[in-house]
Formats: sequence, C-alpha cells, structure tokens
Amino acid sequence: MQNSELWNRFEGWLDQYDWMEMLLGLGVLLLVAWIANWLAKHVIVRGVRRFSQLLPLNRNGALSRFKVIDRFANIVPALVIKVGIAQVPHLSPGIIRIVGMLAQAWVFITIVLTISAALNVVNELYQRRPVARNKPIKGYLQLVKIILFIVCALLIIGTFLQKDVFTLLAGFGAMAAVLMLVFQNTILSLVASVQISSYDMVRLGDWITMPGLNADGDVIDMSLNTIKVQNFDKTITTIPTNRLITDTFMNWRGMSESGGRRIKRAILLDQTSVHFLDQDEYQHLKSSFLLDKYLDEKNQEIAAWNESLGPQANSKLNQRALTNLGTFRAYIQNYLQHHPGIHQEMTLLVRQLEPTAQGLPLEIYCFSNSTDWAFYENVQSDIFDHLLAILPEFGLRVFQQPSGADLAHMGLVSFSASHENTPMQQEH
Repeated sequence: MQNSELWNRFEGWLDQYDWMEMLLGLGVLLLVAWIANWLAKHVIVRGVRRFSQLLPLNRNGALSRFKVIDRFANIVPALVIKVGIAQVPHLSPGIIRIVGMLAQAWVFITIVLTISAALNVVNELYQRRPVARNKPIKGYLQLVKIILFIVCALLIIGTFLQKDVFTLLAGFGAMAAVLMLVFQNTILSLVASVQISSYDMVRLGDWITMPGLNADGDVIDMSLNTIKVQNFDKTITTIPTNRLITDTFMNWRGMSESGGRRIKRAILLDQTSVHFLDQDEYQHLKSSFLLDKYLDEKNQEIAAWNESLGPQANSKLNQRALTNLGTFRAYIQNYLQHHPGIHQEMTLLVRQLEPTAQGLPLEIYCFSNSTDWAFYENVQSDIFDHLLAILPEFGLRVFQQPSGADLAHMGLVSFSASHENTPMQQEH
C-alpha cells in the first residue's frame, strides 16, 4: 500500500514538471542508444570480424583495415534514436520530426560510407590479380562512389524537404544548363580537385615542374580554383587547378622520398686518343688501388683467351688486349663505388653512348645519397673535377671545339714557320 502511494506521488510530481519527464525520457533514450552502440561495436562487430577472417574475401584483414564492419555498425544507434524519439513524452512534433530526419540522414551517410569502404576492399583484392596491372578498375570504382554520394545527397535533401528524389532530379535538370554555364570554371576546378586528391597527384610542399606555364618550384597553396607554385627565383606562378589534369607536369616527390638524386652526365672523349695499353702504361695504372684488382683479373682473362687461340695468337689481329678507355671506365666504376656521396643501393652505371661528331660520350649514371640541391651539385662537380684532371693519366683527351685562342695559336705557328723559311734566312 505504501509503495503504490509513493509511485502515485512520483507520477503526480512528474505531471507537475513535464520538462523533468521529458529529460528523463531523453536520458533513457540516449542510454539505450549507447548500450546498443556498445553491443554493436564490442560484441556483434568482434564476432563478425572473427568470422570474416575465415572468408577468402578478407585476406590480409582487408575488411578490418578499411573498417567496413565498423562503419556499418554505426547504423544501430541512429536507428534506436529514430524509432525511440517518438516515445519521449512532451516533445513537440517539430523536434521529433527534425531528430528523425537527422537520424535518417545519418543512416544514409553510414550506408554510403560502408559501400565506399567495401569498394576499396574490392579494388585491393583485384589489384592482387596479374591482369590488374594492365586493366585497373580504380577509376570505375571512383565513378561509382561519386554516383553513390550524389544519390546520398539527394536522399538527404529529399528527407529534409519531404519530397521524392525524382521530383528533385526534375527540378535540378531544368537548372543544370544555367549552372554549368555560370559556374563552368568552378565545376572544372572541383572535378580536377577531386581527381588530384583521389590520385594523390600533388601535395603541399611538392616540387613540380610545368614548362608550359613557367612553373618550377614548390607548391605553397592549393585551393579550389588555383594552385600556387613558388619558383626557385622566389617568384610565384598561379596555375588553374584544372590545368594539372589537362596539361603535362612533373612531380619530383618520388625523387625526394627515395633519398637519392640522379647524376646523369657524359664526358666527350677524343676518339683518336683511344689505344691499347703498353707495358709501361699498364705498370703505371696498376699502382692505383682502384685498378689493381681489376687489372689482375682482366689480364688473366685475356691471357687465357690468347692461349686458347694456339698458333693464331701470333697475330695481333686475333689477340685481345687492354685498352685505355676500358681501363678508364673500370676506374670510374670503382671510384664511384668508393665515393661517400654516392648512393650505393641505387643504379650505378658507367657506359659508352653512340659516337658523335663531337666525340665519344662516356656517360656516368648514378645517384647522390642526399636530395639536397647544394649537396647534389657539390658531389657532381667533385666527381667531374677529379675525372677531367686524371684523364691524361690514361692517355685520353677530352674533345673540345677549337676556340679563338686555338685558332690564333695555329696562326702564329704557321706564320713563324713560313717566316723561318724565307730566302734571306736560308742564305744566313
């Protein structure tokens, strides 16, 4: 009897304070939503995740990495609030309608995000197939994502306006032509921004080169319509965003992240200075620790070859011999392998290119072990300073076009020779 009386008093007290009953109802609803969210995340999601590990679709944990199941579980608290908000007492119909529409919009967004994450899983699984290298599907999946987000936006707008999606599409269709004409550049820039972001083409701080627009420097600002590049002379070049999609440009990010910067330069040698090494030159070059091992191994290889010729080895036309050019190439290779400024884990080549009228190009192809510009230039200059200085030790000459001083010297020599052979001097 006392309990019944207390409950009647409590109900009467609540009737006097409607707002307390409303807050109590909201608290209960939020508590139920939180419990439902906890159960979904810590019980259902974990159970489904363990079961999905047995599926071939979830190889290497693709479903967990892209949070497909976690995203879908976010629907549970939204559904609880959408259904339970109408049971809260003393709430105005307007608030119930707005909260219900917000919960429904959250359900739409969650479903689209879940499908988008599932498409990422599909793309990752497809990339493991050999055919994916030649026939990627990432672009098609991105198009599907764009359509899904457009449909989601229309559904949300239709929910708040309480109109059918097809009615909204009919209204937008009439305005499409005018919007595309007025906002043509903005639409192009928006599409370009989405593509640049999706393909990770440009980031802030990237060094890009775009010769057609005189841009060569670091990206300092990215907006919807423009991208600003600070050139190395500290000038600013402003590029329309859509030009990065329609025009060709070079992004040096890969070089910066690799930790090495390429050195590719050739020395032009006078082809008439190439010859076989004689014994004196061989002994002179063998004193270099960079060539000692190479010359021993090469000499043994050549001696074995010549011995295999038998009587034919008497002719120099059949014999093999060391050349100053090949020895110089081996010297450069060993020199670069011992240079502290060269990246030894990247490509390192010393090769001959096709002979030209300007000489025989001997190209050096390697990478410095730092991408810093000043360090790179110092290493490159140091290498070629040394090679040009030591070149005469191998009996080689650099090819160089005759200069005015060369022609003047030739003229003086010719004049002196002709002057010494005059009749008057011959008589004396």
